[in-house]
Amino acid sequence: MDLVIKDARVIDGTGGASYRADVAVREGRIAEIRRPGEGPRPTGARTLDGSGLAVAPGFIDMHAHSDLALLRDPDHSAKAAQGVTLEVLGQDGLSYAPVDDRTLAEVRRTITGWNGGAPGDTSVDFDWRTVGEYLDRLDRGVAVNAAYLIPQGTVRMYAVGWDDRDATDAELDHMRRLVAEGMEQGAVGMSSGLTYTPGMYAKDAELTELCRVVAAYDGYYCPHHRSYGAGALDAYREMVDLTRTAGCSLHLAHATMNFGVNKGKGADLLALIDEAIAGGADISLDTYPYTPGATTLVAMLPSWANEGGPDATLARLRDEETAERVRHHVEEIGSDGCHGVPMEWDTIEISGVSDPALAAYVGRTVAGAAAERGEAPWVTARRLLLDDKLGSTILQHVGHEENVRTIMRHPVHTGGSDGILQGAKPHPRAYGTFPHYLGHYARDLGVMSLEETVAHLTSRPAARLRLPDRGLIREGHRADLVLFDPETVAAGSTFEAPRTLPVGIPHVLIDGRFVIEDGRRTDVLAGKSVRRTA
Repeated sequence: MDLVIKDARVIDGTGGASYRADVAVREGRIAEIRRPGEGPRPTGARTLDGSGLAVAPGFIDMHAHSDLALLRDPDHSAKAAQGVTLEVLGQDGLSYAPVDDRTLAEVRRTITGWNGGAPGDTSVDFDWRTVGEYLDRLDRGVAVNAAYLIPQGTVRMYAVGWDDRDATDAELDHMRRLVAEGMEQGAVGMSSGLTYTPGMYAKDAELTELCRVVAAYDGYYCPHHRSYGAGALDAYREMVDLTRTAGCSLHLAHATMNFGVNKGKGADLLALIDEAIAGGADISLDTYPYTPGATTLVAMLPSWANEGGPDATLARLRDEETAERVRHHVEEIGSDGCHGVPMEWDTIEISGVSDPALAAYVGRTVAGAAAERGEAPWVTARRLLLDDKLGSTILQHVGHEENVRTIMRHPVHTGGSDGILQGAKPHPRAYGTFPHYLGHYARDLGVMSLEETVAHLTSRPAARLRLPDRGLIREGHRADLVLFDPETVAAGSTFEAPRTLPVGIPHVLIDGRFVIEDGRRTDVLAGKSVRRTA
Protein backbone atom coordinates (compact mmCIF):
# COMPACT_ATOMS: atom_id res chain seq x y z
CA MET A 1 0.00 0.00 0.00
CA ASP A 2 1.04 3.60 -0.50
CA LEU A 3 -0.49 4.68 2.82
CA VAL A 4 -2.08 2.93 5.77
CA ILE A 5 -4.18 4.96 8.25
CA LYS A 6 -4.13 2.84 11.41
CA ASP A 7 -6.64 2.65 14.25
CA ALA A 8 -8.89 5.46 13.05
CA ARG A 9 -12.58 5.87 13.84
CA VAL A 10 -14.16 5.32 10.43
CA ILE A 11 -17.22 7.51 9.77
CA ASP A 12 -18.00 6.06 6.40
CA GLY A 13 -20.59 8.53 5.06
CA THR A 14 -23.61 6.23 5.25
CA GLY A 15 -24.92 7.77 8.48
CA GLY A 16 -24.52 4.40 10.21
CA ALA A 17 -22.47 3.70 13.32
CA SER A 18 -18.77 4.44 13.16
CA TYR A 19 -16.19 1.72 13.74
CA ARG A 20 -12.48 1.25 14.36
CA ALA A 21 -10.37 0.10 11.39
CA ASP A 22 -7.22 0.48 9.34
CA VAL A 23 -7.78 2.17 5.98
CA ALA A 24 -5.22 1.47 3.25
CA VAL A 25 -4.71 3.55 0.11
CA ARG A 26 -3.09 2.50 -3.15
CA GLU A 27 -2.85 4.44 -6.42
CA GLY A 28 -5.30 7.10 -5.28
CA ARG A 29 -8.07 4.75 -4.15
CA ILE A 30 -9.16 3.04 -0.97
CA ALA A 31 -7.72 -0.44 -1.38
CA GLU A 32 -8.49 -2.10 1.94
CA ILE A 33 -10.54 -1.50 5.09
CA ARG A 34 -9.55 -3.88 7.87
CA ARG A 35 -11.32 -4.01 11.22
CA PRO A 36 -9.60 -5.51 14.29
CA GLY A 37 -9.60 -9.28 14.21
CA GLU A 38 -10.47 -9.55 10.51
CA GLY A 39 -7.05 -10.77 9.45
CA PRO A 40 -3.53 -9.44 8.88
CA ARG A 41 -3.27 -5.69 9.14
CA PRO A 42 -2.30 -3.93 5.90
CA THR A 43 1.20 -2.56 5.57
CA GLY A 44 2.47 0.19 3.35
CA ALA A 45 5.22 2.58 2.36
CA ARG A 46 3.83 5.04 4.88
CA THR A 47 1.81 4.61 8.05
CA LEU A 48 -0.29 7.32 9.69
CA ASP A 49 -1.45 6.88 13.28
CA GLY A 50 -5.18 7.57 13.25
CA SER A 51 -5.85 6.88 16.91
CA GLY A 52 -7.92 9.67 18.42
CA LEU A 53 -8.99 10.79 14.94
CA ALA A 54 -12.00 10.17 12.76
CA VAL A 55 -11.54 9.47 9.07
CA ALA A 56 -14.38 10.47 6.76
CA PRO A 57 -14.92 10.90 3.02
CA GLY A 58 -13.90 14.31 1.73
CA PHE A 59 -16.55 16.96 2.18
CA ILE A 60 -18.48 18.22 -0.87
CA ASP A 61 -19.38 21.91 -0.94
CA MET A 62 -22.61 21.96 -2.91
CA HIS A 63 -22.70 25.75 -3.24
CA ALA A 64 -19.31 27.40 -3.78
CA HIS A 65 -18.19 30.69 -5.28
CA SER A 66 -14.59 29.68 -6.01
CA ASP A 67 -14.90 30.00 -9.79
CA LEU A 68 -11.87 32.31 -10.01
CA ALA A 69 -10.34 31.72 -6.58
CA LEU A 70 -9.33 28.19 -7.59
CA LEU A 71 -7.41 29.62 -10.54
CA ARG A 72 -5.99 32.66 -8.78
CA ASP A 73 -5.02 31.10 -5.44
CA PRO A 74 -3.22 27.73 -5.66
CA ASP A 75 -3.21 27.51 -1.85
CA HIS A 76 -7.01 27.78 -1.44
CA SER A 77 -6.77 26.92 2.24
CA ALA A 78 -10.15 28.55 2.79
CA LYS A 79 -11.68 25.31 1.53
CA ALA A 80 -8.88 22.74 1.68
CA ALA A 81 -8.31 23.29 5.41
CA GLN A 82 -12.02 22.58 6.08
CA GLY A 83 -11.72 19.14 4.53
CA VAL A 84 -13.48 20.15 1.31
CA THR A 85 -12.28 17.95 -1.53
CA LEU A 86 -14.92 18.92 -4.12
CA GLU A 87 -16.74 22.19 -4.80
CA VAL A 88 -19.71 22.82 -7.09
CA LEU A 89 -19.19 26.06 -9.04
CA GLY A 90 -21.29 28.10 -11.50
CA GLN A 91 -23.83 29.03 -8.85
CA ASP A 92 -26.73 31.49 -8.76
CA GLY A 93 -27.01 31.72 -12.54
CA LEU A 94 -23.86 33.80 -13.05
CA SER A 95 -20.41 32.54 -13.96
CA TYR A 96 -17.81 32.67 -16.73
CA ALA A 97 -18.84 29.99 -19.25
CA PRO A 98 -20.32 29.72 -21.80
CA VAL A 99 -19.50 33.21 -23.03
CA ASP A 100 -18.38 35.24 -26.00
CA ASP A 101 -16.11 38.26 -25.60
CA ARG A 102 -18.99 40.66 -24.93
CA THR A 103 -20.69 38.40 -22.40
CA LEU A 104 -17.43 37.69 -20.60
CA ALA A 105 -16.76 41.40 -20.09
CA GLU A 106 -20.32 41.93 -18.82
CA VAL A 107 -20.35 39.02 -16.41
CA ARG A 108 -16.93 39.98 -15.05
CA ARG A 109 -18.31 43.38 -14.13
CA THR A 110 -21.55 41.96 -12.79
CA ILE A 111 -20.04 39.55 -10.25
CA THR A 112 -16.76 41.23 -9.38
CA GLY A 113 -18.14 41.52 -5.84
CA TRP A 114 -18.42 37.73 -5.65
CA ASN A 115 -15.20 36.71 -7.33
CA GLY A 116 -13.02 39.69 -8.24
CA GLY A 117 -11.88 39.46 -11.83
CA ALA A 118 -13.28 42.79 -13.00
CA PRO A 119 -12.17 43.98 -16.44
CA GLY A 120 -8.59 45.11 -16.04
CA ASP A 121 -7.82 42.53 -13.35
CA THR A 122 -4.97 40.39 -14.72
CA SER A 123 -4.74 37.89 -11.86
CA VAL A 124 -6.59 35.32 -13.97
CA ASP A 125 -6.01 34.65 -17.65
CA PHE A 126 -9.50 34.24 -19.11
CA ASP A 127 -8.33 31.88 -21.84
CA TRP A 128 -11.61 29.95 -22.17
CA ARG A 129 -15.06 30.61 -23.59
CA THR A 130 -16.92 27.28 -23.42
CA VAL A 131 -17.79 25.13 -20.42
CA GLY A 132 -15.42 22.45 -21.67
CA GLU A 133 -12.56 24.92 -21.97
CA TYR A 134 -13.16 26.17 -18.42
CA LEU A 135 -13.11 22.59 -17.11
CA ASP A 136 -9.92 21.97 -19.11
CA ARG A 137 -8.42 24.99 -17.37
CA LEU A 138 -9.21 23.42 -13.99
CA ASP A 139 -7.56 20.20 -15.15
CA ARG A 140 -4.19 21.95 -15.29
CA GLY A 141 -4.19 21.51 -11.52
CA VAL A 142 -6.09 23.24 -8.71
CA ALA A 143 -6.26 22.83 -4.95
CA VAL A 144 -9.50 20.81 -4.79
CA ASN A 145 -11.81 19.10 -7.25
CA ALA A 146 -14.62 21.08 -8.87
CA ALA A 147 -17.88 20.38 -10.71
CA TYR A 148 -19.72 23.02 -12.72
CA LEU A 149 -23.31 24.17 -13.19
CA ILE A 150 -24.26 26.00 -16.40
CA PRO A 151 -25.30 29.51 -15.26
CA GLN A 152 -28.70 30.33 -16.76
CA GLY A 153 -28.28 34.09 -16.24
CA THR A 154 -25.03 34.05 -18.21
CA VAL A 155 -26.70 31.95 -20.93
CA ARG A 156 -29.50 34.53 -21.17
CA MET A 157 -26.97 37.37 -21.20
CA TYR A 158 -25.21 35.63 -24.11
CA ALA A 159 -28.33 34.83 -26.18
CA VAL A 160 -30.79 37.61 -25.26
CA GLY A 161 -28.88 40.38 -23.52
CA TRP A 162 -30.08 42.46 -20.58
CA ASP A 163 -33.62 43.24 -21.70
CA ASP A 164 -36.61 42.39 -19.49
CA ARG A 165 -38.63 40.56 -22.14
CA ASP A 166 -39.49 37.12 -23.41
CA ALA A 167 -36.89 35.38 -25.52
CA THR A 168 -37.71 34.95 -29.19
CA ASP A 169 -37.95 31.45 -30.62
CA ALA A 170 -34.49 31.84 -32.13
CA GLU A 171 -33.04 33.06 -28.83
CA LEU A 172 -34.64 30.19 -26.93
CA ASP A 173 -33.16 27.74 -29.43
CA HIS A 174 -29.77 29.40 -28.90
CA MET A 175 -30.09 28.99 -25.13
CA ARG A 176 -31.10 25.35 -25.52
CA ARG A 177 -28.00 24.72 -27.63
CA LEU A 178 -25.73 26.45 -25.11
CA VAL A 179 -27.14 24.35 -22.27
CA ALA A 180 -26.88 21.13 -24.29
CA GLU A 181 -23.28 21.89 -25.25
CA GLY A 182 -22.37 22.64 -21.66
CA MET A 183 -23.90 19.38 -20.46
CA GLU A 184 -22.12 17.43 -23.19
CA GLN A 185 -18.85 19.05 -22.14
CA GLY A 186 -19.25 17.89 -18.55
CA ALA A 187 -21.50 20.24 -16.56
CA VAL A 188 -23.56 18.47 -13.89
CA GLY A 189 -26.61 20.70 -14.21
CA MET A 190 -27.83 24.28 -14.49
CA SER A 191 -28.16 27.05 -11.92
CA SER A 192 -30.30 30.19 -11.83
CA GLY A 193 -30.24 33.41 -9.85
CA LEU A 194 -33.87 34.48 -10.02
CA THR A 195 -33.35 37.61 -7.94
CA TYR A 196 -30.36 38.60 -10.11
CA THR A 197 -30.46 40.19 -13.54
CA PRO A 198 -30.68 39.17 -16.30
CA GLY A 199 -31.59 35.62 -15.26
CA MET A 200 -34.61 36.81 -13.30
CA TYR A 201 -36.21 38.09 -16.50
CA ALA A 202 -36.84 34.49 -17.63
CA LYS A 203 -40.41 33.32 -17.11
CA ASP A 204 -41.27 29.81 -16.04
CA ALA A 205 -41.98 28.61 -19.58
CA GLU A 206 -38.45 29.56 -20.64
CA LEU A 207 -36.88 27.95 -17.57
CA THR A 208 -38.91 24.81 -18.12
CA GLU A 209 -37.58 24.43 -21.66
CA LEU A 210 -33.99 24.75 -20.45
CA CYS A 211 -34.66 22.27 -17.64
CA ARG A 212 -35.92 19.78 -20.22
CA VAL A 213 -32.48 19.92 -21.82
CA VAL A 214 -30.78 19.41 -18.44
CA ALA A 215 -33.04 16.45 -17.70
CA ALA A 216 -32.14 14.82 -21.00
CA TYR A 217 -28.56 14.57 -19.71
CA ASP A 218 -29.61 13.38 -16.22
CA GLY A 219 -28.46 16.66 -14.70
CA TYR A 220 -30.17 18.75 -12.04
CA TYR A 221 -31.53 22.27 -11.74
CA CYS A 222 -30.17 24.40 -8.90
CA PRO A 223 -32.18 27.62 -8.58
CA HIS A 224 -31.65 30.57 -6.31
CA HIS A 225 -35.38 31.10 -6.55
CA ARG A 226 -37.42 34.28 -6.78
CA SER A 227 -37.83 35.06 -3.08
CA TYR A 228 -36.35 34.05 0.25
CA GLY A 229 -38.54 36.60 2.07
CA ALA A 230 -42.11 37.61 1.33
CA GLY A 231 -43.57 34.86 -0.82
CA ALA A 232 -40.74 32.41 -0.11
CA LEU A 233 -42.96 29.34 0.07
CA ASP A 234 -44.65 30.27 -3.20
CA ALA A 235 -41.20 30.69 -4.77
CA TYR A 236 -40.13 27.23 -3.58
CA ARG A 237 -43.39 25.75 -4.85
CA GLU A 238 -42.82 27.42 -8.23
CA MET A 239 -39.47 25.63 -8.59
CA VAL A 240 -40.96 22.28 -7.54
CA ASP A 241 -43.80 22.57 -10.05
CA LEU A 242 -41.51 23.81 -12.82
CA THR A 243 -39.04 20.93 -12.52
CA ARG A 244 -41.79 18.33 -12.23
CA THR A 245 -43.25 19.62 -15.49
CA ALA A 246 -39.79 19.44 -17.09
CA GLY A 247 -39.01 16.01 -15.61
CA CYS A 248 -35.84 17.44 -14.08
CA SER A 249 -34.18 16.77 -10.71
CA LEU A 250 -34.20 19.75 -8.35
CA HIS A 251 -31.61 20.95 -5.86
CA LEU A 252 -32.68 24.00 -3.85
CA ALA A 253 -29.77 26.39 -3.34
CA HIS A 254 -29.11 27.80 0.16
CA ALA A 255 -32.62 26.73 1.18
CA THR A 256 -33.30 29.21 3.94
CA MET A 257 -36.41 30.90 5.30
CA ASN A 258 -35.30 34.45 6.10
CA PHE A 259 -36.68 37.83 7.20
CA GLY A 260 -39.28 38.42 9.91
CA VAL A 261 -42.14 37.13 7.79
CA ASN A 262 -40.61 33.62 7.83
CA LYS A 263 -39.60 33.26 11.47
CA GLY A 264 -40.43 29.73 12.58
CA LYS A 265 -41.51 28.57 9.12
CA GLY A 266 -38.71 26.13 8.34
CA ALA A 267 -41.11 23.23 8.93
CA ASP A 268 -43.50 24.67 6.33
CA LEU A 269 -40.78 24.45 3.68
CA LEU A 270 -39.99 20.86 4.64
CA ALA A 271 -43.67 19.89 4.49
CA LEU A 272 -43.82 21.24 0.93
CA ILE A 273 -40.71 19.24 -0.01
CA ASP A 274 -41.96 16.05 1.66
CA GLU A 275 -45.25 16.27 -0.21
CA ALA A 276 -43.44 16.65 -3.53
CA ILE A 277 -41.05 13.77 -2.80
CA ALA A 278 -43.98 11.55 -1.83
CA GLY A 279 -45.44 12.39 -5.23
CA GLY A 280 -42.32 11.23 -7.04
CA ALA A 281 -40.20 14.37 -7.26
CA ASP A 282 -36.40 14.11 -7.00
CA ILE A 283 -35.42 16.95 -4.66
CA SER A 284 -32.42 17.82 -2.52
CA LEU A 285 -31.22 21.06 -0.93
CA ASP A 286 -28.22 22.69 0.68
CA THR A 287 -27.77 25.15 3.53
CA TYR A 288 -24.99 26.93 5.39
CA PRO A 289 -24.97 26.72 9.22
CA TYR A 290 -25.29 30.45 9.95
CA THR A 291 -28.13 32.97 10.12
CA PRO A 292 -26.83 35.90 7.99
CA GLY A 293 -26.76 35.75 4.21
CA ALA A 294 -24.24 37.36 1.88
CA THR A 295 -24.48 38.96 -1.55
CA THR A 296 -23.78 42.26 -3.29
CA LEU A 297 -25.30 45.62 -2.37
CA VAL A 298 -26.54 46.18 -5.92
CA ALA A 299 -28.56 42.96 -5.69
CA MET A 300 -30.90 44.75 -3.27
CA LEU A 301 -32.18 47.05 -6.03
CA PRO A 302 -35.38 46.37 -7.98
CA SER A 303 -34.91 44.41 -11.18
CA TRP A 304 -35.98 47.31 -13.40
CA ALA A 305 -33.09 49.35 -11.99
CA ASN A 306 -30.62 46.73 -13.23
CA GLU A 307 -32.11 46.24 -16.69
CA GLY A 308 -29.54 46.90 -19.39
CA GLY A 309 -26.50 45.95 -17.32
CA PRO A 310 -24.09 47.70 -14.94
CA ASP A 311 -23.65 50.91 -16.94
CA ALA A 312 -27.42 51.40 -17.16
CA THR A 313 -27.73 50.81 -13.40
CA LEU A 314 -25.09 53.43 -12.64
CA ALA A 315 -26.79 55.91 -14.95
CA ARG A 316 -30.09 55.44 -13.12
CA LEU A 317 -28.42 55.94 -9.75
CA ARG A 318 -26.82 59.18 -10.96
CA ASP A 319 -30.20 60.59 -12.04
CA GLU A 320 -31.93 62.18 -9.04
CA GLU A 321 -35.49 61.43 -10.12
CA THR A 322 -34.79 57.81 -11.01
CA ALA A 323 -32.71 57.28 -7.87
CA GLU A 324 -35.68 58.45 -5.81
CA ARG A 325 -37.85 55.84 -7.54
CA VAL A 326 -35.26 53.22 -6.63
CA ARG A 327 -35.28 54.37 -3.01
CA HIS A 328 -39.07 54.21 -2.88
CA HIS A 329 -39.06 50.62 -4.10
CA VAL A 330 -36.22 49.55 -1.80
CA GLU A 331 -37.39 51.26 1.39
CA GLU A 332 -41.16 51.41 1.11
CA ILE A 333 -42.49 48.79 -1.31
CA GLY A 334 -39.89 46.06 -0.93
CA SER A 335 -37.93 45.40 -4.11
CA ASP A 336 -37.77 42.03 -5.82
CA GLY A 337 -34.00 42.21 -5.36
CA CYS A 338 -34.60 42.25 -1.59
CA HIS A 339 -37.14 39.43 -1.77
CA GLY A 340 -40.17 41.71 -1.52
CA VAL A 341 -39.28 42.97 1.97
CA PRO A 342 -38.84 46.71 2.68
CA MET A 343 -35.22 47.40 3.49
CA GLU A 344 -34.04 47.50 7.10
CA TRP A 345 -30.66 49.20 6.74
CA ASP A 346 -29.46 48.14 10.18
CA THR A 347 -29.40 44.53 8.90
CA ILE A 348 -27.08 45.36 5.97
CA GLU A 349 -23.38 45.16 6.89
CA ILE A 350 -20.74 46.10 4.31
CA SER A 351 -18.35 43.15 4.04
CA GLY A 352 -16.13 44.25 1.16
CA VAL A 353 -15.42 46.97 -1.37
CA SER A 354 -13.67 46.89 -4.73
CA ASP A 355 -12.08 50.32 -4.30
CA PRO A 356 -9.58 50.34 -1.39
CA ALA A 357 -10.31 54.03 -0.84
CA LEU A 358 -13.73 53.00 0.50
CA ALA A 359 -12.36 50.59 3.10
CA ALA A 360 -13.78 52.65 5.98
CA TYR A 361 -17.25 51.33 5.13
CA VAL A 362 -16.25 47.71 5.76
CA GLY A 363 -17.64 46.23 8.95
CA ARG A 364 -20.29 48.93 9.36
CA THR A 365 -23.97 48.63 8.73
CA VAL A 366 -25.42 51.03 6.20
CA ALA A 367 -27.54 52.51 9.00
CA GLY A 368 -24.48 52.96 11.22
CA ALA A 369 -22.36 54.54 8.49
CA ALA A 370 -25.22 56.90 7.64
CA ALA A 371 -25.65 57.94 11.29
CA GLU A 372 -21.95 58.79 11.51
CA ARG A 373 -22.36 61.00 8.45
CA GLY A 374 -25.61 62.53 9.67
CA GLU A 375 -27.52 61.48 6.56
CA ALA A 376 -30.27 59.10 5.53
CA PRO A 377 -29.23 55.47 4.94
CA TRP A 378 -30.27 55.57 1.27
CA VAL A 379 -27.94 58.51 0.69
CA THR A 380 -25.05 56.46 2.07
CA ALA A 381 -26.01 53.33 0.12
CA ARG A 382 -26.41 55.24 -3.14
CA ARG A 383 -23.04 56.95 -2.72
CA LEU A 384 -21.34 53.62 -2.04
CA LEU A 385 -22.94 51.97 -5.07
CA LEU A 386 -21.75 54.81 -7.30
CA ASP A 387 -18.27 55.23 -5.82
CA ASP A 388 -17.57 51.48 -5.79
CA LYS A 389 -19.06 50.96 -9.26
CA LEU A 390 -21.49 48.35 -7.86
CA GLY A 391 -18.65 46.22 -6.48
CA SER A 392 -19.56 46.27 -2.77
CA THR A 393 -20.52 43.07 -0.93
CA ILE A 394 -22.77 42.78 2.11
CA LEU A 395 -23.81 40.54 4.95
CA GLN A 396 -27.56 40.51 5.42
CA HIS A 397 -28.54 39.73 9.01
CA VAL A 398 -32.04 38.38 8.37
CA GLY A 399 -31.94 34.67 9.32
CA HIS A 400 -33.46 32.64 12.16
CA GLU A 401 -31.59 30.01 14.15
CA GLU A 402 -34.60 27.73 14.61
CA ASN A 403 -35.10 27.59 10.85
CA VAL A 404 -31.41 26.81 10.31
CA ARG A 405 -31.56 23.84 12.71
CA THR A 406 -34.92 22.57 11.44
CA ILE A 407 -33.87 22.50 7.79
CA MET A 408 -30.44 20.95 8.34
CA ARG A 409 -32.02 17.85 9.91
CA HIS A 410 -33.97 16.92 6.79
CA PRO A 411 -32.89 13.69 5.05
CA VAL A 412 -32.30 15.38 1.66
CA HIS A 413 -30.18 18.16 3.18
CA THR A 414 -26.56 18.69 2.10
CA GLY A 415 -23.93 21.22 3.11
CA GLY A 416 -23.03 24.27 1.04
CA SER A 417 -20.90 27.20 2.15
CA ASP A 418 -22.16 29.83 -0.32
CA GLY A 419 -18.78 31.28 0.59
CA ILE A 420 -17.77 34.53 -1.08
CA LEU A 421 -14.00 34.81 -0.73
CA GLN A 422 -13.78 38.47 -1.76
CA GLY A 423 -13.74 41.47 0.54
CA ALA A 424 -11.91 42.49 3.68
CA LYS A 425 -14.57 41.05 5.99
CA PRO A 426 -16.32 38.16 4.21
CA HIS A 427 -18.91 35.90 5.77
CA PRO A 428 -17.16 33.37 8.08
CA ARG A 429 -18.99 30.55 6.31
CA ALA A 430 -16.38 30.75 3.52
CA TYR A 431 -13.73 29.47 5.94
CA GLY A 432 -15.84 27.68 8.55
CA THR A 433 -18.96 25.94 7.21
CA PHE A 434 -17.86 22.30 7.46
CA PRO A 435 -16.06 22.34 10.83
CA HIS A 436 -18.96 24.43 12.17
CA TYR A 437 -21.35 21.61 11.25
CA LEU A 438 -19.09 19.02 12.90
CA GLY A 439 -18.13 20.95 16.01
CA HIS A 440 -20.91 23.37 16.87
CA TYR A 441 -24.02 21.65 15.56
CA ALA A 442 -23.12 17.94 15.89
CA ARG A 443 -20.82 17.77 18.93
CA ASP A 444 -21.82 20.80 20.99
CA LEU A 445 -25.54 21.10 20.29
CA GLY A 446 -26.37 17.53 19.26
CA VAL A 447 -28.64 18.71 16.45
CA MET A 448 -27.55 15.58 14.56
CA SER A 449 -25.15 12.75 15.38
CA LEU A 450 -21.65 13.09 14.02
CA GLU A 451 -22.25 10.13 11.71
CA GLU A 452 -25.43 11.65 10.30
CA THR A 453 -23.75 15.04 9.88
CA VAL A 454 -20.92 13.48 7.89
CA ALA A 455 -23.48 11.77 5.62
CA HIS A 456 -25.05 15.17 4.88
CA LEU A 457 -21.63 16.47 3.84
CA THR A 458 -20.43 13.46 1.80
CA SER A 459 -22.60 10.66 0.44
CA ARG A 460 -25.75 12.71 -0.06
CA PRO A 461 -24.12 15.36 -2.23
CA ALA A 462 -22.20 12.63 -4.08
CA ALA A 463 -25.51 10.93 -4.87
CA ARG A 464 -26.98 14.20 -6.19
CA LEU A 465 -23.91 14.64 -8.40
CA ARG A 466 -24.22 11.02 -9.65
CA LEU A 467 -20.68 10.20 -8.48
CA PRO A 468 -20.39 6.43 -8.03
CA ASP A 469 -16.94 6.38 -6.44
CA ARG A 470 -17.01 9.33 -4.01
CA GLY A 471 -18.79 10.22 -0.80
CA LEU A 472 -18.27 6.91 1.03
CA ILE A 473 -15.35 5.07 2.60
CA ARG A 474 -15.54 1.92 0.51
CA GLU A 475 -12.93 -0.26 -1.10
CA GLY A 476 -12.45 0.93 -4.67
CA HIS A 477 -13.64 4.49 -3.96
CA ARG A 478 -11.37 7.45 -4.50
CA ALA A 479 -9.15 8.24 -1.55
CA ASP A 480 -10.59 11.70 -0.95
CA LEU A 481 -10.34 11.62 2.84
CA VAL A 482 -10.53 13.92 5.85
CA LEU A 483 -9.02 13.12 9.23
CA PHE A 484 -10.34 15.22 12.11
CA ASP A 485 -10.45 15.20 15.89
CA PRO A 486 -14.11 14.88 16.95
CA GLU A 487 -13.31 16.44 20.33
CA THR A 488 -11.67 19.61 19.04
CA VAL A 489 -12.85 20.21 15.47
CA ALA A 490 -14.25 23.72 15.18
CA ALA A 491 -14.48 26.68 12.85
CA GLY A 492 -11.82 29.25 13.62
CA SER A 493 -13.55 31.89 11.52
CA THR A 494 -15.81 34.41 13.21
CA PHE A 495 -17.61 37.53 12.07
CA GLU A 496 -14.80 39.56 13.63
CA ALA A 497 -11.99 37.41 12.15
CA PRO A 498 -13.57 35.65 9.17
CA ARG A 499 -10.36 34.46 7.48
CA THR A 500 -9.22 32.30 10.41
CA LEU A 501 -8.64 28.64 9.52
CA PRO A 502 -10.36 25.82 11.40
CA VAL A 503 -8.85 23.67 14.13
CA GLY A 504 -8.95 19.93 14.61
CA ILE A 505 -8.51 18.90 10.95
CA PRO A 506 -4.87 17.76 10.65
CA HIS A 507 -5.02 15.81 7.38
CA VAL A 508 -6.89 16.08 4.08
CA LEU A 509 -6.18 13.86 1.07
CA ILE A 510 -7.34 14.03 -2.55
CA ASP A 511 -6.72 10.91 -4.63
CA GLY A 512 -4.51 9.69 -1.81
CA ARG A 513 -2.26 12.76 -1.88
CA PHE A 514 -1.90 15.03 1.14
CA VAL A 515 -3.40 18.45 0.48
CA ILE A 516 -3.34 19.26 4.22
CA GLU A 517 -0.69 17.47 6.29
CA ASP A 518 -0.20 17.97 10.02
CA GLY A 519 -2.49 20.99 9.81
CA ARG A 520 -0.49 22.73 7.06
CA ARG A 521 -1.21 23.22 3.38
CA THR A 522 1.16 21.27 1.14
CA ASP A 523 2.10 22.34 -2.38
CA VAL A 524 0.03 19.52 -3.90
CA LEU A 525 -2.48 20.52 -6.58
CA ALA A 526 -4.49 17.31 -6.77
CA GLY A 527 -7.78 18.90 -7.83
CA LYS A 528 -9.34 18.36 -11.25
CA SER A 529 -12.67 18.94 -12.90
CA VAL A 530 -15.35 16.41 -12.01
CA ARG A 531 -17.51 16.03 -15.10
CA ARG A 532 -20.94 14.58 -15.70
CA THR A 533 -20.60 11.05 -16.97
CA ALA A 534 -22.76 9.67 -19.73
